[in-house]
Amino acid sequence: MTKIAYGAQSAASLRRWLESHDAEARLSTRYLPKRHEEMNGGSLFWIHEHAIVGRSPLIGFEQRQDGRWDIRLEPRLIAVEPRAKRAHQGWRYLKAEAAPRDLDGDMEGEALPPRLVGELAKLGLV
Repeated sequence: MTKIAYGAQSAASLRRWLESHDAEARLSTRYLPKRHEEMNGGSLFWIHEHAIVGRSPLIGFEQRQDGRWDIRLEPRLIAVEPRAKRAHQGWRYLKAEAAPRDLDGDMEGEALPPRLVGELAKLGLV
């Protein structure tokens, strides 16, 4: 599943937000994803500046008293190879074979900046 990292100034600020939660981070959404059962053991891939920059493992989904749903995430951001991805509203499903691979260790500083990945994708170079 992919989602825009709305309000994040950078991948580092997204990481800080996630890590500021103890047991789990939660995102609110209006509807339960129709394919939620397929996503057990999956991840939410974060899009920042038109590129997938990282992923957070999904814990599950929980309905709130107001009828909305919480997407429950592990409070960590796993860096992935940046991959161009157009912005969208809400979430979108990502096929397993289309998911970018994890970067080894903490190589975030060595990855291309998301904005550059987006520009290179527009030129057909990545």
